[in-house]
Amino acid sequence: MIDIDELRRHSLDPVVADEIARFEVNARRYMAGEIDDDAFRVFRLNQGIYGQRQGGFNQMIRVKIPYGRVEPDQLEMFAHIAETHSRGWGHLTTRQNLQFHFVQLEQAAEVLRLLAAVGLTSREACGDTVRNVAGCHLAGACPYEVVDISPWAEAVKDHFLRNPLTQRLPRKFKINFSGCATDCGQAMFNDIGVVAVSRPRPDGTTEPGFRVFMAGGLGANPHPAQAVEEFTPREDLLPTIEAALRVWANFGNRDNKLRARMKWLVDTMGIDELRTRILKERKLLIGSATYPGGVPAAVVASGDAPAGVGTDATAIPGTPVGFSGLAPYAKWELANVVRGRANGTVSAYAHCRLGDITPAQFRGLADLQREVGCEVRITNRQNFVLRGLREDQLPRVFEALAAVDMAAAGAELVRDVVACPGADTCNLAVTQSRGLASDIDRALEEAGLAEVGGVRINISGCTNSCGQHHIADIGFFGLERRAHGQAAPGYQMLLGGRVGDTEIEFGQKATKVPAKAASTAVVRVVGTYAADRQAGETFAAWLARSGGAATVGATLADLDAFPDPATAPDFYVDFDETGPYVSSVGESECAT
Repeated sequence: MIDIDELRRHSLDPVVADEIARFEVNARRYMAGEIDDDAFRVFRLNQGIYGQRQGGFNQMIRVKIPYGRVEPDQLEMFAHIAETHSRGWGHLTTRQNLQFHFVQLEQAAEVLRLLAAVGLTSREACGDTVRNVAGCHLAGACPYEVVDISPWAEAVKDHFLRNPLTQRLPRKFKINFSGCATDCGQAMFNDIGVVAVSRPRPDGTTEPGFRVFMAGGLGANPHPAQAVEEFTPREDLLPTIEAALRVWANFGNRDNKLRARMKWLVDTMGIDELRTRILKERKLLIGSATYPGGVPAAVVASGDAPAGVGTDATAIPGTPVGFSGLAPYAKWELANVVRGRANGTVSAYAHCRLGDITPAQFRGLADLQREVGCEVRITNRQNFVLRGLREDQLPRVFEALAAVDMAAAGAELVRDVVACPGADTCNLAVTQSRGLASDIDRALEEAGLAEVGGVRINISGCTNSCGQHHIADIGFFGLERRAHGQAAPGYQMLLGGRVGDTEIEFGQKATKVPAKAASTAVVRVVGTYAADRQAGETFAAWLARSGGAATVGATLADLDAFPDPATAPDFYVDFDETGPYVSSVGESECAT
């Protein structure tokens, strides 16, 4: 167990120590009214500290965790921070960050020092910067990967963190890595998405490398990422990413934040011109004093060989599985354990309801990681995955996870509803997305559908898609409704979103529903799919066979009705609220 007092006595890296000291001084000056709010906002956001809708000095601190990898001492530090500086738990995000809410501004510098003591930072986790470099959580343990992308993501993080090029970009810039075309790292909707691929050599062998995708994005106007070129050699990967960032920084819209992401360059200059400029920039980048060409040192040091193709690829999460009559351990082993590495190791998912982790869970996971000697990563569905296990360790892993309520079967499946923080803390949200996620979880449990495989549900509290509603089988985004002369919380339901196989499909509108009817809509759709699907049929295939989103949505039309407020007042009160619904939207800082 880590000794917090001992860690405090250790000296931090001088650059980091100076950075935190400057933040502490400027935070005090801001609270004293000596620094303008707009100027301090930019400074604060670049440090990864985000204002909450509660106002005052309530802050969210977003911890960058590159490609989701965490160590035991870091997990224990999270537990300490949650207890002493936050509201008693941490929250995992869809980009493998960890967020602490309700941190007071005057305490933020101390939190930054505690994070730095265990090798972590919030620097550039918010603001107009290069955000956390995300990557497939099974990298290095996947039976299908071409390259272990872990050291590559590490190298990209090192190259851009505190890089002068990235401090005042037109808008945020997101980079994701996947080790194979399955695209578990979700490359297809990011500013830069990197997918490991191979091409044949003249001698009959294959050359591992990458296919770099660019200008993808979600938000209110989703754009699919498009390839820069068919194949990028390993030594050209970092120059390609930097060239793309430079082109966007030079030509991106700095006058209108709503049109500032890289995806809008496709609309303004066209994809062919954008490619041409990026490739030209890469060609000339060799003249830069900080040219990043060649295989990065981090990759040379650790290697990037793939895990190896296995032949025992059972229980791949996301596929339909049947749990009828199984004991709890058997359910968990079937749904949460992934096998397939050539050397026989296995990975297991730990379920984190709503992405929230308590101090006891942080510490339990740290203890288990030390005990079994595994690696732990955060997934982009707000769970943890334990990698590098042995078959004989699985019963002990299940026992330890069950002791801290993290052993629910179906992590990454239908019961695993993903939601952004919503109106709980976010300035932009118009609905309590976390409350709806909890209600859907309840409704699926009561209907006996919580362990249905092959369906993923994502919720955002507004159109900005922080909950990634566009790429879910069933997606919702919050909106204000009007009925009987009153405002009421509601949602737009989408069906058929999908990302994988270097392809992406954005969900199509099915129906609008009151917030309090959304869970009923989910139960109907999931129940119909579970009853009607053919053997091995995916949700997307079933939806197409059923007539598509609009046709299935029409079967839910009766749910889009608000009863009279006098007879059903709860329809006019959002989840986790006590008073009448009010759509309150604050000033945007940095939608994630």
